[in-house]
Amino acid sequence: MAKSKAAKMSTFDVQALWQMQRVGAPSLSPDGAQVVAGVTQYSMDSNKSQSSLYLLSTFGGEPRRLTSAGDKDGAPQWSPSGEQIAFIAKREQEGRKDEAPQLYVIAPDGGEARRVCEIATGVEAFKWFPDGRRIACISWVWPELKGQKAQAQAMAAFKARKETGYVTSEAFYRYWDRNLPMGRVAHLLIVDVRSGKVQDLFEGSDFELSRADPDAHSFDISPDGRRIVFAFDPAAEKKVGNNLALVELELKRKSFRTLLQDPAWSFQAPRYSHAGQHLAFLSSHKGLKHTMPWQLAVLDTHGHWAVVSEHWDREVAAPLQWADDDASLLFCAEETGRRHLWRFTLPIAGALPQARVEFEGGHTASFASAAGVIVVNHDSARFPARLSVLDELQLPQRIESFNQDLLATCDMPAAEEVFFKGAQGDSVQMWLSYPPDFDAKKKYPLMHVIHGGPHTAAGDVWHWRWNTQVFAAQGYVVAQVNYHGSSSFGHAFADAITHRWGELELQDIEAATDHLLRQPWADKQRVFATGGSYGGYMVAWMNGHVEPGRYQAYVCHAGCFDWQAMFADDAYTWHAKELGANYWDDPAKIAAQSPHSFAQHMHTPTLVIHGAQDFRVPDAQGLAYYNTLKARGVDARLLWFPDENHWVLQAQNSRLWYGEFFDWLKKHDPQHAKPSKPSKRKKN
Repeated sequence: MAKSKAAKMSTFDVQALWQMQRVGAPSLSPDGAQVVAGVTQYSMDSNKSQSSLYLLSTFGGEPRRLTSAGDKDGAPQWSPSGEQIAFIAKREQEGRKDEAPQLYVIAPDGGEARRVCEIATGVEAFKWFPDGRRIACISWVWPELKGQKAQAQAMAAFKARKETGYVTSEAFYRYWDRNLPMGRVAHLLIVDVRSGKVQDLFEGSDFELSRADPDAHSFDISPDGRRIVFAFDPAAEKKVGNNLALVELELKRKSFRTLLQDPAWSFQAPRYSHAGQHLAFLSSHKGLKHTMPWQLAVLDTHGHWAVVSEHWDREVAAPLQWADDDASLLFCAEETGRRHLWRFTLPIAGALPQARVEFEGGHTASFASAAGVIVVNHDSARFPARLSVLDELQLPQRIESFNQDLLATCDMPAAEEVFFKGAQGDSVQMWLSYPPDFDAKKKYPLMHVIHGGPHTAAGDVWHWRWNTQVFAAQGYVVAQVNYHGSSSFGHAFADAITHRWGELELQDIEAATDHLLRQPWADKQRVFATGGSYGGYMVAWMNGHVEPGRYQAYVCHAGCFDWQAMFADDAYTWHAKELGANYWDDPAKIAAQSPHSFAQHMHTPTLVIHGAQDFRVPDAQGLAYYNTLKARGVDARLLWFPDENHWVLQAQNSRLWYGEFFDWLKKHDPQHAKPSKPSKRKKN
């Protein structure tokens, strides 16, 4: 019976991966009874996506689709009264098609969504004012211009221009995969929901939000609606990695007041308490070390502030949310390759602060809390994002079933974590994903999937681009090592690789390979290593440092190859901090950490993948690596995307990516390699 059931199961592949619906961050109604979330569906045939809003009851039942007219409806937020839901979209309404994302509102009972206003420079993120009559939103504007009419004229002129050159004198001019809007900066605007009137809060000032993807966590509105606090880079020259200050704007008088600014500290993600007596925020002691984690801090009305999570070796992530009684805060933080929702109780009357897990990951991507109800968006290596409400015992009760039927038809690989002794004798975590119907008596090929960062972590998480389920379903035992430098294991572990990249990480990967090869099911002749971003750097590093033959082939996606040439990236201000020097100050130190310096030792076949729109690791890195291998006579193949960035985001390109990935490994897999035909001998 079990065998018959298994025979009906299909292999989980890239096609199934892109058929899945992707559930966004939840927003709770003020009474905690309903959830609204964006859900995105991709079409492999059209190579496009559509995002709609869905309403879900926290008591269970079938989700109800709220919007369908737009293609990109997202980022929904309930109004404080619960009478409206605001969201961002690009639509056509009243004969006018949005050229930039705009604010819309819709009643939760349904009906037609209404465009609140028309902001020529578009809307990126927003928050409701407590009165529900206004919304604060982010838009990239020309700072020297006054009024929305002038902004609209400037935008029309910019779009009508014939020249295509990007001109700047800024140090910070592009980020990840986009040039920052030329001549524009991120301002906070206030929109009157009823009239559509727009006011630029920063107009006529030097203030702007951070240029590094400012979002709704960049600012907060006081409970009385009279003040707005925001994170601001006070440096005259804006750069990636500059320390941020906290500034408060009193709206009535339009007066700015710096709350916190310290050359040794960076502050972000401010959040007012319900009573307005305290401000919670994230702080990092960057003057001590650039790798210092973001910690929870609180400022009172007397101007006194303190890091309250100082002795808790975890990095706190935005957003922060105060409990109803203002005695604790909710936030997400990683721990040993997982991401939990935590409740942090503040020190009261001399008591010690306490942190406890409110919801245990897997991976908690986001959450919402209202009226004592908590909803989490969570995933794991076994399933993509789902929405669950926490019951009285803090156990998750799922409130949707978007991907349930599809998953039920697929034979999903199993996953587990193991620990082994790595560099410096430290215990190192490794996640393993096994092929379906794994049999320890059989032999299996091994595949390392090395994570990027380096200060991130592989975990019990669903990954849409490097999906371990798809990898394992092809018959590989997939290993993900959280090498030294990874997050979620404390600051000392993350900082251990600083100024000596490649050294400890390689020791960890090699120790993991030794551990795996001792397993009876491991096929020693079929071992592969793959990685993206910093993981791509690692496989290029391995090619110059590991004896040929230990790994049959490598896959290097968006990998760093030459640290001097990498100065063309968007994060060049971090190089000296991470590597220990600028390339012109200590060329030997930089070269010693650069894979290109060891090209003479590279012999292992490599598939190199890169996107032309990648500004974090410019595509010249991948091209130089590929060209080097070809010049040396090493078997190599290039997959280059003119329209992708650091990640492959289009469905059909992803299908091509996985196809090339698996074909490359099979080409160098002794079990799949075609035997050479015997030469014909002439008869004597």
